[in-house]
Amino acid sequence: MTTLKIGTLAVVGVGLIGGSFAAALRRAGGVDRILGAGRRPETLAQAVTLGLIDEAVTLKEAAARADLIFIAAPVGAFEAIFSEIAPHLGAKTIVTDGGSTKRNVIEAARSGLGPRVAQFVPGHPMAGSHEKGPEAADPDLYVGRRVMLTPLVENHPEDVAMVQAVWQQCGANVVCIDSNQHDGVVATVSHLPHWVAALFMEYITGGDDATLKLETAGSGFRDFTRVAQGSPEMWRDIFVANRDAMLAELASLRQVMDRAEHALREHDAAWLEEMLARAAQARADWPGNLK
Repeated sequence: MTTLKIGTLAVVGVGLIGGSFAAALRRAGGVDRILGAGRRPETLAQAVTLGLIDEAVTLKEAAARADLIFIAAPVGAFEAIFSEIAPHLGAKTIVTDGGSTKRNVIEAARSGLGPRVAQFVPGHPMAGSHEKGPEAADPDLYVGRRVMLTPLVENHPEDVAMVQAVWQQCGANVVCIDSNQHDGVVATVSHLPHWVAALFMEYITGGDDATLKLETAGSGFRDFTRVAQGSPEMWRDIFVANRDAMLAELASLRQVMDRAEHALREHDAAWLEEMLARAAQARADWPGNLK
């Protein structure tokens, strides 16, 4: 694959997602200079020290100087970011993002960017970790992972192709998908697991015997609850932004849980075994096992 060279990349939010994007492109030789912008000067200073970015700048400077802007902030902050960068965007600057929801982000882009919305190509990498901050950045984070782009009708095809090529340089597999379909799918496979893990931890730690339970817990507990360590601010915004899809998924999950509870109460061991067998086989057949 021919390397696509970006003159200046600006990353807004140089944590796990943004920092890994910067690190992957730098390693691939796909960028000459990387700017970093964000709310916390100490985080940007750390990103400079780690070599993730070359310079810390304001949002206005990032908009004026960058050829490509990657927004990796909590989705609740997107409209304010779009509004701040809009007056300063270069005519050929492309903006993309790593937000976990897309319908609300697109609405924020239409509001904040106004007539410049055609320069925004929405995206979402299906990769992450419970770790946070610049020190969690990993140039291999996106290797073999799926990145979903949800292009706008206003987007120029060459801009979408450029964003796709940039993600491919990070090692990702890129697909285009409708934003409504995207939000429904990720509510099921990404947002719901975080919700369940967080509520389970709330349940465990709220009991009188929480200390005993936590001291007794082993590897199954560790693996199941790992994602509950994610950024509270980020996940709050995701749940609120994807509210309708989450409520639909919770209703569907509740039906399955009610059926399983009924089987347990009625001593329906046959149904329980069949359900467990289906679950075990589905998990064994999951393509992600090969990654």
